[in-house]
Amino acid sequence: MHVHGYLWTGPKQRFDQEGLRRASYASDLPPMETAHWLMKSASSIQGTWQEPKEAAAWLGDRLAEYGPRFASETDRDHARLTTLLNSAAERLDWGGDLSLGYYLERPVFLSLALVTCSPNRAAPDLRCPAG
Repeated sequence: MHVHGYLWTGPKQRFDQEGLRRASYASDLPPMETAHWLMKSASSIQGTWQEPKEAAAWLGDRLAEYGPRFASETDRDHARLTTLLNSAAERLDWGGDLSLGYYLERPVFLSLALVTCSPNRAAPDLRCPAG
């Protein structure tokens, strides 16, 4: 098993176009189901890690990078983010996926996902997009 990381930013209005998100392979938008990131092109992958802690570290770097722009003060809380990162590594370790979304300056939205691959627990029939 390994983990792929995905990141998308864009207008929240576009993110809310559920029809495009349901046809997850045909759009650059985050899919409705986290595992369906694996249906997208390998070029969507922001990173791949063999160890869940490495994937969680990437997530931590993205949260540190974008955190100052989070619209909600609660989302910027350091203790909350630390707890989130610790639970992310645990979830990935047992084969779970993680999907997070944050408002930045409105109307911009940030979507982050960590998706287990080969196999994915929620969608074991999906093949690895990286080959």
